[in-house]
Amino acid sequence: MGLPFGDMDAAPQALALKLVAAFADHLQPALAQARLARVRAAPLESIRIGWAGSTQPREPHYFRIQGASFLIEYDNSGGNHVHSVWRDFDGDFGRDVLGEHYRRAAAGATHPHGPR
Repeated sequence: MGLPFGDMDAAPQALALKLVAAFADHLQPALAQARLARVRAAPLESIRIGWAGSTQPREPHYFRIQGASFLIEYDNSGGNHVHSVWRDFDGDFGRDVLGEHYRRAAAGATHPHGPR
């Protein structure tokens, strides 16, 4: 869902990337550089942008920027209280650590929890 990056003209595309960079600016420098590198490495055409709500200041609104490897959400649904998140599908809490553990453990075992 949302407007595909490839359907935008150059000016809105530049603004979308500037917004992604603004979110990265709130991260530790090394993490920001790594996440921006992942955004640039994936096809930009995979990015989609969605908006819901008002375009007026201090009115409820929400936007989402999602690419192949990340999701940025900004939720101001109350009009004066913001929540935002940057999810990295392979490098944050969305990572399936338990599944990775089972796959490593099961490499030489038949039980999903490892040898018994």
